[in-house]
Parts: sequence; C-alpha cells; structure tokens
Amino acid sequence: MAAAAVLNGKVVSAQIRERLKNEVTQMKEQVPGFTPGLAILQVGERDDSNLYINVKLKAAEEVGIKATHIKLPRTATETEVRIAGRHAVVVGRSKIVGAPMHDLLLWNNATVTTCHSKTANLGEEVNKGDILVVATGQPEMVKGEWIKPGAIVIDCGINYVSDDTKSNGRRIVGDVAYNEAKERAGFITPVPGGVGPMTVAMLMQSTVESARRFLEKYKPGKWNIQYNNLNLKTPVPSDIAISRSCKPKPIGTLAREIGLFSEEVELYGETKAKVLLSALERLKHQPDGKYVVVTGITPTPLGEGKSTTTIGLVQALGAHLFQNVFACVRQPSQGPTFGIKGGAAGGGYSQVIPMEEFNLHLTGDIHAITAANNLVAAAIDARIFHELTQTDKALFNRLVPSVNGVKKFSDIQIRRLRRLGIEKTDPTTLTDEEINRFARLDIDPETITWQRVLDTNDRFLRKITIGQAPTEKGHTRTAQFDISVASEIMAVLALTSSLEDMRERLGKMVVASSKKGEPVSAEDLGVSGALTVLMKDAIKPNLMQTLEGTPVFVHAGPFANIAHGNSSIIADRVALKLVGPEGFVVTEAGFGADIGMEKFFNIKCRYSGLRPHVVVLVATVRALKMHGGGPTVTAGLPLPKAYIEENLELVEKGFSNLKKQIENARMFGVPVVVAVNAFKTDTEAELDLIIRLAREHGAFDAVKCTHWAEGGKGALALAQAVQRAAQAPSSFQLLYDLQLPVEDKIRIIAQKIYGADDIELLPEAQHKAEVYTKQGFGNLPICMAKTHLSLSHNPEQKGVPTGFVLPIRDIRASVGAGFLYPLVGTMSTMPGLPTRPCFYDIDLDPETEQVNGLF
Repeated sequence: MAAAAVLNGKVVSAQIRERLKNEVTQMKEQVPGFTPGLAILQVGERDDSNLYINVKLKAAEEVGIKATHIKLPRTATETEVRIAGRHAVVVGRSKIVGAPMHDLLLWNNATVTTCHSKTANLGEEVNKGDILVVATGQPEMVKGEWIKPGAIVIDCGINYVSDDTKSNGRRIVGDVAYNEAKERAGFITPVPGGVGPMTVAMLMQSTVESARRFLEKYKPGKWNIQYNNLNLKTPVPSDIAISRSCKPKPIGTLAREIGLFSEEVELYGETKAKVLLSALERLKHQPDGKYVVVTGITPTPLGEGKSTTTIGLVQALGAHLFQNVFACVRQPSQGPTFGIKGGAAGGGYSQVIPMEEFNLHLTGDIHAITAANNLVAAAIDARIFHELTQTDKALFNRLVPSVNGVKKFSDIQIRRLRRLGIEKTDPTTLTDEEINRFARLDIDPETITWQRVLDTNDRFLRKITIGQAPTEKGHTRTAQFDISVASEIMAVLALTSSLEDMRERLGKMVVASSKKGEPVSAEDLGVSGALTVLMKDAIKPNLMQTLEGTPVFVHAGPFANIAHGNSSIIADRVALKLVGPEGFVVTEAGFGADIGMEKFFNIKCRYSGLRPHVVVLVATVRALKMHGGGPTVTAGLPLPKAYIEENLELVEKGFSNLKKQIENARMFGVPVVVAVNAFKTDTEAELDLIIRLAREHGAFDAVKCTHWAEGGKGALALAQAVQRAAQAPSSFQLLYDLQLPVEDKIRIIAQKIYGADDIELLPEAQHKAEVYTKQGFGNLPICMAKTHLSLSHNPEQKGVPTGFVLPIRDIRASVGAGFLYPLVGTMSTMPGLPTRPCFYDIDLDPETEQVNGLF
C-alpha cells in the first residue's frame, strides 16, 4: 500500500530525485518523443504534529516535471510496525473498502476480525486491534477510549456534521473521534487529508505501473506474432485451393500482434480491417524501418510474378527470418480481374488471403472512388446546363437560396468569394458584377478533361455522346469513360498524407478551363467537401494477411501504365512505423521498372519524402526469351515450344532488357537485387546464366526464387540478399528538377529511362503544355501513360529498342494528385475485354456460397 518510503527528509529528497531521473530516462527510451508532464510524488520531511507526510515535489521540478502538492498519510506499511502476526480489526463490510481491506491484511499474514455496526460489544472488539481500519459511514462512531494504545488507525470515513463556526455551517469528520483517538493511537490518518490523498497517490502509482507494463508489452517495433505453417503439396494446387486450405487468423488478433490498439482498428468481418490514421499519429516519433520496392523487367502479357515475389519475400523475412515485415500492395481493379489478367493476390504458396475478398470488393474503396468521380462529372454537366438556361440573378438565387427569409453563403461559397477577391459574407451586398463572377464558372466544354469512370473493362465507353434526352434541351457533347483506377481521385488517395491533405487535393483537382482560359476546380464546383465525405473511409489502409500470417496493407490501386502505379503513401508510412527501425516494408511498383519504379521514385518518393533502401527487380526466363526474339506470347494460349525448352541463346540475347532495367534502377542510387522467379519449365543452366549476367552488370546480387511452389522458404535467399543490400551504401536521387519546362522533363524520362532518341509533342500535347504552364502547373512531376509491354511506345518492340522518337499525343493535368500525365502513342485509359475473358471461369456454389474458378 505504500506510495513511498518514509525516511529523513534530506535523504528522501536525494533518493527521490535520483528515482525520478531514472524513471524519466526510461520513459524517454521506451517512448520516442516522451515529454515529462505532471509528477505524482516527492516525499518531504515528516511532520510529527500532524502525523502525515508533506509532499513538496521540488525534486520533480529539478528533472523537468511540473510540480504539484499533495499530502500523504502514513499507513501501516509505511511504519515500522509489522503486519504479519498482528491482530487487525476492520470495522465495515462494504465491497468497496471493508471486504478488500480484510483480504489485503489477511494476505499480509495478519489475523483479521471484521466488525460492523451490529457487532455485539463493538468497543471490546476494536480494543483488540493492533491495526484498525474503520469504514462505516457514521460520523465519529469509533470512540477514542475503544482504541488499543499504540494502534495504527486508518480512518476511511468522510462525513459532514453541523458546525456554526464554519461559513457553510458544517465541517468534515471521519468515522473515528479523531481528537480522542489521537491521544491513544500510535499513528492515525486525519480527516480530511488522510486516506483521500493516499487513495489518489495509490491510484496514480497503479496507473504508472500499468503504463510501464503496457509499454513493455506494446513496445513499438516489438512484435509477438504467430506464423502459419504451410502444408506444401506437389504438384502445386490451384491458387484458390491453396487460399482455402489455410485458415487465416482473426484479423483483430493480427492487429494486436503487430502493435495496433483495438481503438485503431475497424473490423470488416474476420479477415480484413481498416486501420485508423490515429495509429500514424501515435507512432509518429517511432523510427522508420527499411523500405524495399519490388519492380520488374518489361513483362510478357502474362506478368512475371512481382506480386507473388512481394508476398514470398515478406513471408521469408517474417515467418523464416523472424523480422518485423509488412507488405504494402495495391487493391486490384475488377477490370483485369474479370478481363484478361485475373486477380492480383500473388499466387501459389505466396499470396494474400482470402483471395476472393482481396480481388473483389474488399472494403469498397474503389466503389467510393467511382461514386466520388462521377459526382464531379455530374456536377460539371449540370453546372454548364444551368448556366446556359438561367440569368445571373436566377442562377444566384438558386445557388444562395433564402431560408426563412435569410440568404447565407455556405463555407465553400465563402472560400470561392475569397479566391475571386470578394471580401463579403452577406449575399445581399454583392454587386451585379460580383454576382456574375461568383455564379458563373463559364466552363468551355471543349476543355473538359474530367471523365466518368467504371471499374469494368468496357471498350464501347471509350467515346460516347451525352445529353441526348429532350430534357437536356439539345446540350449534347462528346465524352468518354475511363476505368475507375485511372481516376485522379484514385491518385489523390494514393499520394495523400492525411484527411486534411486529401480535402485540399480534392479541391485542387482541375476539371476544365473557363472560356477565359482560367482553370476550373472541384472547389469552384462546390463539390470538394462532398468528395471528402465520400472518401473519408477509403483513406484508411486495409489490413489483411499472407498465407504464412504476415501482415499486408492493401490500399489504393492506380494502374502503372495510365496512372502512377503504386499503393498509398499512408499505408507505407504506417507500416514503416509499425515494423520499427530493424524491420522491413516491401511495396510493389506496377509493371516494369521503366514505368512503375520510375514513378515510385519521381512521384511517390518525391511527395512522401521516404527514401528506399533496396530495389528488387523480378525477372523470368520466359520474359528474357521473349526479349531475345522468341515467339509472341499471348494470354490464354499455350506457350510456344521455345519457352518450355532450354535455349541459352535466347536468354542471353534477352538479357539486354534486364540489363537496361538494372541501369534504370541504379540511376536513382539504390542497390538492386535481381529475383529470378523460377518456373518448372526453366532449366538450371538458364537460371544460372541470368544470375551470372545480372551480377556482372551491376546488380548487388541475383538469386533464384521458388516462392510460388514453396512459399517463404523459396524466397529465403532473396530475403537474405535484401537484408545485406539494405545495409549497403546508397545515394538516392531523383531524375529531374521540377522547375524544368514540361517538355524537358518528358524528354529526360524518355531518353534516360526508355532509351529514346527524342520526343515529339503533337499539336494537342504542345498546346496543353503551354496552357498548363500558363495556369501555373508546369512545375508538377511527370506521370507517363505508356504501354507496359515495351520500353518504347510500340508494344511490339521488345528487348531494348533504339533509334525511336517518343510521340506525345496529349497531356492531361492531375493537379490535385500533383502530376501531369502525357499520353504516349495510342494509350487508352479504358481497357477492353478479350475474346475469352476470365469471367468464363468464375461462378458461385449456391450451397456453400464459395466462389469457384476465381483467379
């Protein structure tokens, strides 16, 4: 029960000062950013006349803690009186005081008698007590003459009795007649100033002890995680069969294992959850872990296994090398899921589970993006229509309606007025000229860059005519649909840093220009607040897990060929804090290194300020054979014979592409580890050739990987190489300066990354470059929209094409996301379905409700 030892004042002051210093030091070590706050105790000199300890806290102030004063009574455990073997009497049997005190004293080996107001000969029983605890709630019930001389008396009562000498007509007394009792007791707690302050002190001491235990258990970066053991089978079953053979741990359990608090997690069933941004705020002073990006060579249409390698690598680092590790991947679009590519959860024994949850709706983020995007599109056309069919006054009256006879601007309208330089808040005071400027956006339909979106591959929406109904009074225009993941709102989600930042970015999105050539934004449309509401849950990263039980953040899903192709900055930041300084975060950049990796560095890292430690470059024998002149690879058709038989010549010729991508990665000053993703048709000679050539041409290391067939075990060599590379010297640098002209930034990417001789800005692209520069957007980074099937703009050109000029047919602005994206060649922002889409193989078992044939 002791809050502090009772010693000579001078001795205590020195000891307490040292103890406080030690505790503050420990707290600073355990909690980065800890600042000493309100102290609890400092023991001062004993005051014999009042029989309590005066707490002054001077020592606390000396170690930087704000001082306060409380008074502590001397209790039984603070005296030299032994409890063990003594007779204790407890008067009162409440569950709050009496019963607990009985047990506490009994546990300390006292002989305990419990009495109450109905006890016969109560005074005689009280007189037997060496230690007396009174808690009856009756003023001065225990008389001084009842008390055994020299006894320790703890009075827990607090009662009011009449007292004409007090201003309020009453005073506080305890359950013991204090003035009588103090003449017989050895020690006694006064009322007030006795048990009350001691209770506060003990509660504070318990709080400190609880906090210390909590910090030991939840020390940032210290995971206590249980991994799943894989039951590997040969031949390897289908992805969906493997996914269902492994029961995922409850997602709430995983969240606790990696150091998330229950209040930081929103569960979406048993297998997925959203993580609140409050976790990032809590961990903001925690050092970051090691940052690894997985990319690849220019792929075949089948893909080369970047997602599978990402998951295999984290399984190896976590379940086999026992490192804190997080995978951060993109949410797949339903376009390719039901189209030509299938799902994106990895494959074989290296995948995110449950894969059907991962590949379909997840937590609805893409649907929120679709709804928000199309709200903007609807607002654009509605605003054009209303401005064309109404006078200034009628338009203004509808934009600022009278409610109960009073007109009032909304907050977003006030902000528009300020941007226009109109410092008025009363709608009735605007002049006609101000009403015109406020009410009319005067959008030029020919400049609209904002398109409607749908998360489905639908080639017949690439060009449409809208406004054909009679109600639109002939106001038609040509428009188009993009796929949802190409929406600027998806890019905003991926690049934002907070809810406030997302609100600002959504408002900055430029949707068109006015007829005067001024940019028109979502904020001008008045829709940015509503967009933030639609996106308020989507900003929270989604937590899932791998087959072997390591954590995965699935968040944002921009395509890499028509957007910047990386998962969210927020997910990466939370993960880097959770893994701690010795842990790893492995994220994936879409498609080849010339596309996803270049944008990861020049856009994502530029905005996040994060610096990668290692690039993992995925290569396959079949892709190198394709680049070496092998037959065309077509999704859905069997591989030609050249790809399933040993052919070292094709591999060596095709190495040129891998060599170029190694050079591309090293251009940014980051060590490169080549992961050769092995297939069963590959020969050891082919794999060894790639490894040798990669090491000879600048890779930090190159290793064979069999994670598809063996899970984390098959990526152990890769994980160990990544660990070594993360310790190697690096000098990360960006490729271009933002202040360069738009054309120059495009040219640098084309020449240095793609190997082009030069670029050609077609008339529309040239015009847009001039317009965006004039509007103040020329200093944004560049996000090239280019085919992923070649280093050039022509998907048929494999290997390392040379002697080509890169044609830029158009440039669009994603001002809210923060980049300009040139459209290269005939690149479409709405994919189409193939002759035989993946949905042919997908069905639902109505009895089990299991998805069959998926992905």
